[in-house]
Amino acid sequence: MNDLVRQHSALDESDLEWLHLLVSEWQLLSDLSFADLVLWVPTRDGAHYVSVAQMRPNTGPTSYQDDMVGHLVPRGRRPLLDAALDEGRIVREGDPEWREEVPVRVESIPVRREGRVLGVIARNTNLLTVRTPSRLELTYLQSASDLAQMIAAGSFPFPGEQTDMDASPRVGDGLIRLDADGVVQYASPNALSAYHRLGLASDLVGQHLGQTTGELAPVRGPVDEALVKLASGYAPRQTEVESGAGVIQLRAIPLKPKGDRIGSLVLLRDVTELRRRERELMTKDATIREIHHRVKNNLQTVAALLRLQSRRIDSAHGREALNEAVRRVGSIAIVHETLSQNLDERVEFDEIADRVLAMVGELSPAGAVTCRRSGGFGILDADVATPLAMVLTEVLQNALEHAFGPGERGRVEVKAVRGEAPAGAGRGAREEEQPEGRLLITVQDDGRGLPEGFDPKRAGNLGLQIVRTLVEGELGGGFDMLPAPGGGTRVVLDIPVAART
Repeated sequence: MNDLVRQHSALDESDLEWLHLLVSEWQLLSDLSFADLVLWVPTRDGAHYVSVAQMRPNTGPTSYQDDMVGHLVPRGRRPLLDAALDEGRIVREGDPEWREEVPVRVESIPVRREGRVLGVIARNTNLLTVRTPSRLELTYLQSASDLAQMIAAGSFPFPGEQTDMDASPRVGDGLIRLDADGVVQYASPNALSAYHRLGLASDLVGQHLGQTTGELAPVRGPVDEALVKLASGYAPRQTEVESGAGVIQLRAIPLKPKGDRIGSLVLLRDVTELRRRERELMTKDATIREIHHRVKNNLQTVAALLRLQSRRIDSAHGREALNEAVRRVGSIAIVHETLSQNLDERVEFDEIADRVLAMVGELSPAGAVTCRRSGGFGILDADVATPLAMVLTEVLQNALEHAFGPGERGRVEVKAVRGEAPAGAGRGAREEEQPEGRLLITVQDDGRGLPEGFDPKRAGNLGLQIVRTLVEGELGGGFDMLPAPGGGTRVVLDIPVAART
């Protein structure tokens, strides 16, 4: 719609915003009218109309099998559009049109904003299945007529009210028509069933909906006056009402076809089962987070026991082996601690990487070797984050232990590049142009470099064995260790990750 309006019409951005607000609400008018709606906007030169939006009803058959959006119609071909635009009134004159042997009643509703007519809604009703209307259908049609008059007067949609139509109740979910005093004139079967779910034992017709709703809602003390006012339909609002047996969602729409409120529409939906499932999911999420929290505590306990044990060992090699185990356990504990604070099984790995850098950096006496990170890992799934944290710990620990001698100063940099470029960039691509779904990590130091003839794939070092096993086996990635340009060592990890969302 944006492109069509900007390309063909003279409407400004505030007018376009009004049309967006209208289109976000007009499913209501379509369903109440049992009719298709097409929004026509005059072109910049005034010689044509362009259709910028279309809506089909959920309550009846469509009168348009084809998509009408983008069609251009010369002025004069559809007299009802001309009359509605020029005179600023709803036009219903004329006999039904025949489209593919289907009679269609056509009406035109001017769309007004701040005294100006921006366009015209063509309301097209398929008359093939016309029959004597029921009380429900008569209520629908009367409500649709009131809303159409409000659109023509510029009082609907309601400025400043943003409604999530995906979550808002629809006409078929349940409808109640109130008079100006908030007394129920008509309640659809679905609406009555929803109130019975709340605990109502009688009929709704003739009752004051606000007072009845306030009495059904379990509150301590006086009745909730705000809820009573909302359910009475005095203002366009939306809320949920919950009792011990059910939950219903309410949306009030004041009807002011001639400026003064003559009554209200209340749309409602029984969301009891939906809210029950949401609470079950919340309980499940809380349980998972609690499990991660307990795992983290248990890992920290194991790390503490290993530290105690290392202090009691006389062998320097034994103490160092236990200290390495402490750091490995600690890296896993960091991931579980982060997961215990999240709502899903995904973590922002940059924070974890920084904590691993700080933990391993303690190996360097008096800060002789500085560790820093550049780039971003992004959000990773837990099944990637846990082994990756351990891999990062091993690589950093190996660099600090073997790249620098006693008293030497140096630097270790961790760089992460998350894939953004199209796949198939090839070996000639720069590191900053990784294919989508890949994470390239380089850990580079400026230390003494690799020994002569060193082969990382055959090295017997336990830490490198752990890295190879986790990267190639569990993460399905690639691992390499090679001399860095200018001296030092570079470790390259290429890991598949889920695409950014």
